[in-house]
Amino acid sequence: MAPSAPFNPPSADLAGKPFVPTWVPPPVTQQKENFAELSSIDLSLMDSDDPAVVEKLVQQVKVAIRDDGFLFLENYGISLEQLHRQFSLAQYLYHNISEEDKERLLFNPETGEWSGYKHPFGFKRNRGPEDGIEQFNWYKPDWADINRVPSCLHPFMDEIEEFSNYLTKSVNRRLLTLFSRVLELPDDYLWDNVQSHGSPTGEGYFRHALFRPVQKKTQEASKGLRMHGHTDFGLTTLLFSVPISCLQIWGRDEKWYYVPYKPGALVINIGDTLEIVSGGHFKATRHRVFKPPVDQLDQERLSLVLFNSSLGDLRMGPATCEFLLLKIIAFVHIVLTEYNSITAHPTRGLYRGTGRLQRVQKPHIPRKARSH
Repeated sequence: MAPSAPFNPPSADLAGKPFVPTWVPPPVTQQKENFAELSSIDLSLMDSDDPAVVEKLVQQVKVAIRDDGFLFLENYGISLEQLHRQFSLAQYLYHNISEEDKERLLFNPETGEWSGYKHPFGFKRNRGPEDGIEQFNWYKPDWADINRVPSCLHPFMDEIEEFSNYLTKSVNRRLLTLFSRVLELPDDYLWDNVQSHGSPTGEGYFRHALFRPVQKKTQEASKGLRMHGHTDFGLTTLLFSVPISCLQIWGRDEKWYYVPYKPGALVINIGDTLEIVSGGHFKATRHRVFKPPVDQLDQERLSLVLFNSSLGDLRMGPATCEFLLLKIIAFVHIVLTEYNSITAHPTRGLYRGTGRLQRVQKPHIPRKARSH
């Protein structure tokens, strides 16, 4: 592959942009928790000129996906400083969004999308018991209309949009190339035939999320659960690793494990769509959000997530079967074309050869040697 360009965001110091306080990562837990041991993939190795290096990476991913369904992604082109700027913008959103915008942009899950602002009172439009979870989600229409975005973020939309563009069109594209190789498909198969396009997030969405500490009675009522165990329905989920330990994955031994913190890394999650498209080679992993360790209970958890989606009208089925069928159809088309050529010009002879059909002259048989 051609070397991938690093992320080059718009300047944070352009005229008209308000001051944004720097996000300071909270301290990691010192508790001895049950942490998952996830493989870490160096995406920059995809740029190697050595086929052996790339093949080793493919085999590493094959094992990681088979065993966990989750993995860390490092060296994907975004620096830690650039990433922290995006966390600073997410923090700025929740400190500055107006009550008017919260109401005006309130989400409506009954539409089937989470576009807009989610209040910290459950996952329905009408408020329920407090859950302490706020979100803002960008779908395709939200990128096209600035009025669908909180006013406090208007000066920074160039940075947020370019960040999402890079995640989708560079990071996720390279990741799908890697997954295509694992499945022994053409490099761009998943990107060209499965991944949705047409906006910074395709038909998926980008999320700023804030998990605030909850009252003791709320924690007791939920038994520590912040979001129920589930699998993501999409293609891939790109979640930035954060210091507050809340994300848990369901292990093969049927136990929950916290995902550890790896500064700057992406946590990659396989969605239901990719499990189907891969014919079950990739497994969508069940995960949930749980209360953090005791020494982090009073800390806020800020989160950035990109949910990549397939084409909305994609016919669901294993890509390997479809790809093999296309190869068979193409081969049959070649054979029929050559056959039609023979029947139209019988004197041109038959076809034979190994690997590739070749034209040969029809052998001349003397009259007296012919059988009667």
